[in-house]
Amino acid sequence: MSAERMGLLRWWLFFLLLLLPLGLLVEGLLTDNLGADPAKYIVKELGFWAICWLWLTLAVTPARKFLGWRWLIRYRRMFGLSAFFYAVLHLLAFATFLLGWRWDILMTELTKRPYIVVGLLALLLLLPLAITSTKGMQRRLGRRWKKLHTLIYPASLLVLLHFIWQIRSDFLQQLIFAILLAILLGYQLYLKRRS
Repeated sequence: MSAERMGLLRWWLFFLLLLLPLGLLVEGLLTDNLGADPAKYIVKELGFWAICWLWLTLAVTPARKFLGWRWLIRYRRMFGLSAFFYAVLHLLAFATFLLGWRWDILMTELTKRPYIVVGLLALLLLLPLAITSTKGMQRRLGRRWKKLHTLIYPASLLVLLHFIWQIRSDFLQQLIFAILLAILLGYQLYLKRRS
C-alpha cells in the first residue's frame, strides 16, 4: 500500500473513531437506551470524550518523540478540533438539558458550583486554538501561532480541575486522568528544558 493511501486510510479511521462516541450517544437516544437520566448521561459522556480527545491531542508530541511515530503529527489538529467540538456539545447539552437556557438558574449554578466557571474558562482558552487551527492562520501568525497554542496546557489543567471538582464518591477515573496529564505535561517540560 502506498504512503498516500495509508495516510488517507488512517485519516478516515481516526475521523470515524473520533465520531464513534457521538454516534453511540445518538443511537442510545433513538433507542431510549441512556439510563434513568438521559440528559445527565449525555452531558457527562460528551464531557468525558472531550477530555479523552484533549489528552490524545497532548499525547501526540510524546508519541512522536518517544515512540518515533512521526506520522501522528498530521492528525493532531483533528484530535484537537474533536476535543473542542465535544466540549462545545458538552456545554450546549448542559445549557439545554439541565438548565433549559434559563439565565437565572445559570447564575445560581455559577455561584453554587465553581466547576462550571472553571470548565467555561477552559473552553474559552480552547476557542482561539480552534479558530487558529488552519494552515492559513498558522502562516499568518508565524511564531506567534506556536506561542498561542501553548494555551492548551493551562486549558488542560482547568479541564482536569473541572473534572475533579465533580467527584461525588469514586475518584479513580479522575486520578487516572490526573496521572496521564502529569506524565504528558511532565514530558513536555522535559523536552522544553532539554532544548
